Amino acid sequence: MDSLKNDIKQLIIDTLNLEEISVDDIDSEAPLFGDDGLGLDSIDALELGLSVKKRYGVVLSAENETLRQHFYSVATLAAFIVSLNPAHNA
Repeated sequence: MDSLKNDIKQLIIDTLNLEEISVDDIDSEAPLFGDDGLGLDSIDALELGLSVKKRYGVVLSAENETLRQHFYSVATLAAFIVSLNPAHNA
């Protein structure tokens, strides 16, 4: 799953044009949103959601109450992607 986590980190960097940080700068367990961790905002969430959907074929629904939990950190997002498609756990 480390490979998937690194792929997600690179996706975040590329999608949000975070050129000043590297994959190694992103803690897999740190929050993606808010003042802690990466500090992403709601616009970033929309862009990231679209990229995740496009790259991993994950169907996202705004009505899904647990969606926020899945996007809490790189680790939770990776676990969510694997739960929907175990082939990504390579």
